[in-house]
Amino acid sequence: MRRPLNVAGFVTSSCFPPLPLGQTIPASPHAVSCSLPTMRAIRGYEEKDPEIIRQLTSGYPRFVVHPFARQLAAHYVANFEPARQSHTLWLTSSPRMATALTAHLAPTPSVALFTRDGLHGVSHPPSPEVFARAKVYLQNIGGYISSRQAEDHLVRLGLRSARHAEEIFAGDTTAEIHRHLHHALPGTTAADLFLTNCGMNAIYAAFRAVSELQAPRGRTVWLQLGWLYLDTIAILKKFTASPADYVYFRDVFDLDGLKIIFATHGHRIAGVVAEVPTNPLIQTPDLPALAALCRQHGAKLLVDPSIASLHNLDVLPHADIVVSSLTKYAASEGDLTAGLAAVNPSSPDAAELRRTLATGIEPLYTRDAARLALELSHTDVVLTQIHRSTPRVVAFLEKHPAVREVYWALSPLSKENYLRLARTPEATGGMITFTLREAGSLAKFYDRLRLPKGPSFGMKTTLICPFMYLAHYDLVSTPAGLAELAASKLDPDLLRLCVGTELVDEILAALAEALA
Repeated sequence: MRRPLNVAGFVTSSCFPPLPLGQTIPASPHAVSCSLPTMRAIRGYEEKDPEIIRQLTSGYPRFVVHPFARQLAAHYVANFEPARQSHTLWLTSSPRMATALTAHLAPTPSVALFTRDGLHGVSHPPSPEVFARAKVYLQNIGGYISSRQAEDHLVRLGLRSARHAEEIFAGDTTAEIHRHLHHALPGTTAADLFLTNCGMNAIYAAFRAVSELQAPRGRTVWLQLGWLYLDTIAILKKFTASPADYVYFRDVFDLDGLKIIFATHGHRIAGVVAEVPTNPLIQTPDLPALAALCRQHGAKLLVDPSIASLHNLDVLPHADIVVSSLTKYAASEGDLTAGLAAVNPSSPDAAELRRTLATGIEPLYTRDAARLALELSHTDVVLTQIHRSTPRVVAFLEKHPAVREVYWALSPLSKENYLRLARTPEATGGMITFTLREAGSLAKFYDRLRLPKGPSFGMKTTLICPFMYLAHYDLVSTPAGLAELAASKLDPDLLRLCVGTELVDEILAALAEALA
């Protein structure tokens, strides 16, 4: 039987049932996304509306403390910290992270390290200000306990009957993960690859490794090339030696402008951070030229290919360290966070960078590694399907009269630079961002759309979100913030869509329906 057609002539979507507010995406207790189906829900989440927040039991793991971690912390506070019944306990990914968080909160009184049963964390008295500082710190650099690690402890304590049933890799997980990563990063050995608990921790560890290497040489300046992901920006702003050591260079295509900066200040530049492509405008700089400029002046280049996947782009030859979220595309089920810092073995100072990274990362939890090892075996098939669908979605959006601008890997300004790095001409990744032509139409479109709506990307599941509202609500909600976005040519109503593996006609049908 043929499916009914909608007014645009596409098959009526049947694989996108409505997802209620707070529904995990995917349907796993370890899901990294959750449904935010309306703009009211988006604003309520950002403004901490109690009616919205009570329905969000889970969320992206660095932004929402996982319910397993909350349950575990509550158990230890209630049973082993009787004098601290009203205190907040943050369970961290390692004892090193707990120590770092304690130092970050100093000199707050009554902050205490927590260690018991192989768990580590920090407790502090009730204080909204201290709570916010701790939460943002752990978010920025990736310091929370893994949901699977928390789950294992809950089972050990008898607070959960069993682990969530899921398939995992049964052999040597590290060897299996490395086997896949060596294919994506040819020329590397196991000594060059550092698995982390999330992509942001890989970025932070690489930033610290380069900073420690370069500071004794009088190099403390960091260049941010283009608008980057919010926590990458936060790391550069918060952890450089002084405010003057953070430099935001807006235009990723302005190579002549970069040459002037390097000619003037190159002896002080420690490193450059470049997303290839950028998030959310999906702009690809001339990476070989940028790398040559960094080498000429002794700066280190950190390259993050997460938006399109390190499986699609050959960036290692141009980088000193490749940093990537393996939550995206590699963990395509959307049920774990993981990251990677990969040292280019041909880079000057490679040995020193390896040594410092080894002491600075937050390692990937064993069960997360076993799940990742299994999911990596699906990556090529997932990417093949995404690459078949993405150009069709782009073509549809570019031709639709309700759509004003569309950005993707092969947009005209980026196409040549991107294809110079792409492993094949089809290897674009699934990321598309776009704006609507009619002012004020965002809520109408978003609320009508039947695609899954939530944070993250690079999953088998198609996902869309009003990116600037989720990532930079402080900017979209103030006149000064809107001016800052405008200066970087960012529309506050920009939509970020990442194509999944569903039938492309059904993705198009859902878009056509909402745009009508």
